[in-house]
Amino acid sequence: MSAAVERLLRGGPAAVERIVDDYRERALPLVARTAADDFRAAWQALAGLDVLRLPADGARDGAQADTDGCAVGPVTRSLAAVEGIGLAGVDPGLCYALTSQLVGMQYPLRDALSGLPGRTPADIADGAVLLCHALTERGGGSDPFSMRTTARRDGDGYALDGAKTFVTAAPVADLAVVFARTGAGRSPFALSAFLVPVPSPGVTRGETFDKTALPTVPMGELLFDQARLPACALIGEEGSGLAVMASTTAWERALIMGYALGPMRLMLRRTVEWADQREHFERRMGASHQVAARVSDMAMALHRSRTQLYAMAAALDAGTPARQLAAEASLTKISVSEDYVRMTEHATALSGVRAFLPGSPLPADLHSPMAALTYAGPNDLLRVGVARQFGLPVEN
Repeated sequence: MSAAVERLLRGGPAAVERIVDDYRERALPLVARTAADDFRAAWQALAGLDVLRLPADGARDGAQADTDGCAVGPVTRSLAAVEGIGLAGVDPGLCYALTSQLVGMQYPLRDALSGLPGRTPADIADGAVLLCHALTERGGGSDPFSMRTTARRDGDGYALDGAKTFVTAAPVADLAVVFARTGAGRSPFALSAFLVPVPSPGVTRGETFDKTALPTVPMGELLFDQARLPACALIGEEGSGLAVMASTTAWERALIMGYALGPMRLMLRRTVEWADQREHFERRMGASHQVAARVSDMAMALHRSRTQLYAMAAALDAGTPARQLAAEASLTKISVSEDYVRMTEHATALSGVRAFLPGSPLPADLHSPMAALTYAGPNDLLRVGVARQFGLPVEN
């Protein structure tokens, strides 16, 4: 790919692009190793790059200065690190898992996670403690008030009963963020959130699901049978579960698609190289106007996605509460996930049958980008939420 194109795709501040480059170089030696390792071993290898290490509490609101004195906020740094790891060629599923833990749990719940008895934030940063987010149940997903998992008062703690399903990393996680009913009905104060060790008395792992999308990341169920939780397991106050959920969800929707930036850049690079080299009807394939249009659309999708995601990271670094960014977060998640699907469709059309051959230099995994339309909230429901922000009387 020409230097001009590389400059086009590196439109961020120089300090951010250096972080992307640095993590790419550091991750390159791990690509083959993480592809051969099981998930937990690969996780700890990537954690060794310090991608999961958040700024120290004293520097919580302060950006770190780059070599030339330019300040890069911690959220932007995390996003750039994940992009660099993906750009090295690390499996997209691993990139997704890193991003999900960072933006879905570590950043929004850092106060709760810093006070864990017997565990420290360093254990999470080192990959020794793996988190999972347990919200969905078999009887309901997008409607949190349909949950049937309960946490009832039991002495000075709680007794947890129920089950959570489709939980990313549940088969291997050490600590789960679990949402449960502590009240009745659809009151905004009916739900609470807890930090639950896995496994522990009354807490077991259920079924593990085989997936066609992001298959390297395990997914499964967690089962709770009179699991005794101390009062300190409660996140925030009893009845604040909906507020906790709103925060974690806004963070996740704002930045979860950051995991795709590296794979998207690799996809574009490989497609451009193929179109430039492939001979087609006695000319290079890239000479076709149709091919040129598809490549340009891919570049536009990547540029738009990077711009949106780094804008969200900058807003969070500036101290804007994630819940105030709920609409922008939804729009970003919708836009980038749909751009990822479109990019993959273009790459598949230009690669032909090679897109579907194992070991091909032009692989096109359609399942994983399509799954992005669903996780962190189905795009159709997110559109409803955005419309409601405009004052339309639309219901779910």
